[in-house]
Amino acid sequence: MLLDDLVQASARVSGTSSRKDKIAILADVLRRTSPEEAPLAVSWLSGTLPQGRIGLGPAAVREAWPAGAAPAPGLEVADVDAAFGRMAGLEGPGSTNERVRLFRELLERATPAEQDFLARLALGELRQGALEALLADALARATGVPVTTVRRALQLSGDLATVAAAARRGGAEALSSFGVRLFRPVQPMLAGSADDPEDALGRLGTAALDWKLDGARVQVHREGDEVRIYSRRLNEVTEGAPELVAAVRALPATSLVLDGETLSLGPDRRPRPFQDTMRRFGRRLDVDRLRAELPLSTFFFDLLYLDGTSLLDRPAGDRFAALDALVPGDVRVPRIVTADADAAADFLRSARDAGHEGLVAKALEATYDAGRRGGGWLKLKPTDTLDLVVLAAEWGHGRRQGWLSNLHLGARDPETGGFVMLGKTFKGMTDVMLEWQTAELLARELGREGHVVHVRPEMVVEIAFEGLQKSPRYPGGLTLRFARVKRYRNDKTAAQADTIARVREIAAAR
Repeated sequence: MLLDDLVQASARVSGTSSRKDKIAILADVLRRTSPEEAPLAVSWLSGTLPQGRIGLGPAAVREAWPAGAAPAPGLEVADVDAAFGRMAGLEGPGSTNERVRLFRELLERATPAEQDFLARLALGELRQGALEALLADALARATGVPVTTVRRALQLSGDLATVAAAARRGGAEALSSFGVRLFRPVQPMLAGSADDPEDALGRLGTAALDWKLDGARVQVHREGDEVRIYSRRLNEVTEGAPELVAAVRALPATSLVLDGETLSLGPDRRPRPFQDTMRRFGRRLDVDRLRAELPLSTFFFDLLYLDGTSLLDRPAGDRFAALDALVPGDVRVPRIVTADADAAADFLRSARDAGHEGLVAKALEATYDAGRRGGGWLKLKPTDTLDLVVLAAEWGHGRRQGWLSNLHLGARDPETGGFVMLGKTFKGMTDVMLEWQTAELLARELGREGHVVHVRPEMVVEIAFEGLQKSPRYPGGLTLRFARVKRYRNDKTAAQADTIARVREIAAAR
């Protein structure tokens, strides 16, 4: 298959907002792939490289950009994958220059449209609306496999490329063999949202309520003495948490799969900042030093597999009972089972008082829906808001092409009369808002730097967020977590926006 086939499909998907049309476009191109090409096609169309990060940043891409382009499509998918593989394998002195040279050679063989596609793919900026869920449905249509079978295989394997390869080779029979397999992590079940305990219990009835911890989601697999730990993104992180390995080896089981959270607690047993916990998983060196400095505490809340038996399709109440029988209370997430909204409110207050995020309400009859955000789990997590000033915005990609989308947000600094940037967000915006804010921001334009439009700091926007973390990237040393736009505050001037001092007060209180 030619790369151009995927580029054209990507452009067509980007140009339509219809889910039905997107699936039809993707199914058509996937139908024409070989079993070897299918995994590459779904990876690239979802904006990812199988090789992961290959060491090409914006500066390297600019340096590699050729003076011309190919007059007509000719690049094969397999050739492009081989080129990315060579770039990813480079190490040591001179590797950066060699990577730039190889990328330039690839771009020289590409048409202008292919060049744009390859550059955005290499930088992780290919957002054309071909989300994983759409690609799963398209793969089902392309291969004639029931969509439920494809989705189930994806949830259990956690990797659409693996599912695509199996579906193209063996169809439904190949995918039906997918199940819980030790050392092949499944996608974590996700939670929807509820406004408050009364809302959650009104929807679920009697439910299990777990403290929602601000840690790193972990899935732990064990067979005999072999233990492996996987992150929320299904990457193996075993080396970073030897104390977790030891704790799981001590459990009275031959084989198991556990779901939980691990985090670093201070001497007062309150959680340290989230990024402190993540330091434990960011390095392979100095593990012993970091373990002494930032010891990890792990709390499990679900049991997915035990001694050769999958528990995924068992009711949550049964899984929780099995967990309680296996795992000591000091390494289980605090939990109550209740239908009383007042008891739930008290339990939420206890979680917040201990420094944690809130609660997760869980239906006792719910199966473990790997990879899905359904109604069986509902998070109750109070959010904070800040009124911040828009300092700049970035042109959008894909469906947001032509609109200013990603906002640069700043808090007021009364001491300097300026603003301190806290991060960016493109979430929470409707099409109407995007159209309006693009016109308003362009009317305040000060200048441009690549795809960034700098504006006069006049527009105030209310931002909801779920925490603050330390960040050396921003001048204030803090950045927002999970920020999203609630509304523009046309009733406020920039002089009435929240200050950096207020932001630091919120951070200190957490």
